[in-house]
Amino acid sequence: MSIASVARKDFLDVRRAKIVWFVASLYLLIAVLMFYFGQQGVDDPEFHNALLALSGNGAILIPLIALVTAYLAIAGERESGSIKYMLSIPNSRRDVVLGKFISRSAIVVGSILVAFALAGALGLLWYPSVDVGMFVGALALTTLFTLTYVSVAIGISAVSASRSRAMGGAIAVYFVTTVLANLIRTGLDWVFNDIAGLGLSSDALTFTESALSPMNAFFRSLGLVLPDDLAVTAPDNPWYLEPELMLVVLFVWLLVPLAIGIIQFERANLG
Repeated sequence: MSIASVARKDFLDVRRAKIVWFVASLYLLIAVLMFYFGQQGVDDPEFHNALLALSGNGAILIPLIALVTAYLAIAGERESGSIKYMLSIPNSRRDVVLGKFISRSAIVVGSILVAFALAGALGLLWYPSVDVGMFVGALALTTLFTLTYVSVAIGISAVSASRSRAMGGAIAVYFVTTVLANLIRTGLDWVFNDIAGLGLSSDALTFTESALSPMNAFFRSLGLVLPDDLAVTAPDNPWYLEPELMLVVLFVWLLVPLAIGIIQFERANLG
């Protein structure tokens, strides 16, 4: 077998999981609601406002979709013992990790594409004009953001020997990087400035906050496609807070957890 074979088999298995499709359907619902309410009671509704609403509200749900879809990809098979059969076919451990990443990414990104396709259709139906470039750019950034959390979930699954550990890791990552993301800056300010007395500037704290949370980096990267009055970034930002660098942060979040997962899984004692 190969990476492609692992991905194909895993895709066929995971597509039957009802919880995955239930959570993904919530994102589809958000897309409909954001574009519906964006034009309700407005004489001249703005397409980019609805797109921003979808990006902002969806950013809380996308990590949940990705983590639920992928956190048991490897850990579940390790606990059940079926991972030994998969490796005996033979597949290398790297093939398993990458194959699982590809299959779970296909499931999650597929649901995002469906939601955006519906949003685009509603935009054409309900809004006076649709900025295609902005729409495609937001879709590309959302896809990258989605892949970062699939990578994190696969990384967690690859280093976890049991379902419970994988679940605990996924829950911790979700709450720290999304639900508690707005508190990261406060905590950093307290640790580095109030306790350590390092005197970090506001911009340095903002960069550290973005580096520690893919969601925050995603919001700042939207400055690449949204009008200046809607973007999180400001014209006088230092270079390390520019949307382009936030893309680098997202790519780091995409590559590093996957690499760690491969390295640790290759070293793991599977009994």
